[in-house]
Amino acid sequence: MLAFFGQTDVGLRRPLNEDTIHARDGLFLVCDGMGGHKAGEVASKLATESIAGFIERSGADPEMTWPYGFDPRLSFDANRLNTAIKLANRLIFRKAATVEEYTGMGTTVVAVLVNPRRPHMTYAHVGDSRIYLVREFDLVQLTRDDSWANLDWTVSAGEAPPEMSMKNILTKALGAREDVEFAVVEQGLQPADLVLLCSDGLTNMVPDPQIREILLARANDPETACRELVSSANAAGGRDNVSAIVLHYSP
Repeated sequence: MLAFFGQTDVGLRRPLNEDTIHARDGLFLVCDGMGGHKAGEVASKLATESIAGFIERSGADPEMTWPYGFDPRLSFDANRLNTAIKLANRLIFRKAATVEEYTGMGTTVVAVLVNPRRPHMTYAHVGDSRIYLVREFDLVQLTRDDSWANLDWTVSAGEAPPEMSMKNILTKALGAREDVEFAVVEQGLQPADLVLLCSDGLTNMVPDPQIREILLARANDPETACRELVSSANAAGGRDNVSAIVLHYSP
């Protein structure tokens, strides 16, 4: 059985919530939009609706046409998630290119697709929103932020390293380019596993040890755990929109 709860909050400093979440029918998404004139809100909603729409269509009709082809090296669910995210990226890119007020908009995404028939999930991400797994008291970050901080910098003699202020700049986002590269990963689930999807509005305000503590203290209550995570981010200053989805797997 999979118990889950998701919450998104505007935080204490931003006038608008540009995060969008989705938690339904085995598909879980957190998208953190960016861009002026409400464009971030538009990008995150477009991504969520596009990904959820393709996942629903592909689940209902396995004989459907696959816009990016079907990779036989990947599972059916991995192909679904791969195609869904690529379609969302193309949609946002084209919308940004044709509507002046949306120029430069984009969004992060973390996506988890849970198989309804076996203890297994498929996940992917673009940007710096994150997926964590808590198993046997250990908190593991499953995703690696697509940011300047995580680039493999090799500084030549006489060359200055990037400024600290640039290290949080994203190297990937949905809508930034016509095509986007990312990995789709398979992950088995064990009894009592906890999975957290979240935007950086949480991880920039609440350190990993505190996230782990909250999740373990409320392991059987995803709603309370989720609400405590969001309230902790706001208690720490709430500098950004904050979104979280907590999943608890039990046989």
